[in-house]
Amino acid sequence: MRWKRTESPEGAKGGRPAKNDPAVYRFSVNFSAVEHARFLDLYEQSGLLSKAAFIKARVFNEAFRVVKTDRGTLEYVAKLTAFHAQFRAVGTNYNQVVKELHAHFSEKKTLALLYKLERATRELAAVGQQVVSLSEEFKQRW
Repeated sequence: MRWKRTESPEGAKGGRPAKNDPAVYRFSVNFSAVEHARFLDLYEQSGLLSKAAFIKARVFNEAFRVVKTDRGTLEYVAKLTAFHAQFRAVGTNYNQVVKELHAHFSEKKTLALLYKLERATRELAAVGQQVVSLSEEFKQRW
């Protein structure tokens, strides 16, 4: 079977649509080593994704926010998130253990094991309270 070539409408070349106001004017700037280091420092503090956007914002005095990240804060949040996931997993396992105790053990053995589980749960609750108090202290500091 032969493919027939269809004629495209006049002016349609394919590809990406043309911009209404393309940025075609370019300028070149030379920095010394000290100026370049300062420029990169300011650029990193700005949090913008491209150096061109940063330069435009500086030239036209547009306001931009400076986002400073604290490594300690990021680590704390990451560990707190991991701890929360573990805490939820313990809750799920707790429910499964109680069901299995009631299904497979005698009442006396179940009560003895539940006592141990209750004691461990109290310890876990105390750790949870410490985490909450540390988080509140952290929140007040920042």
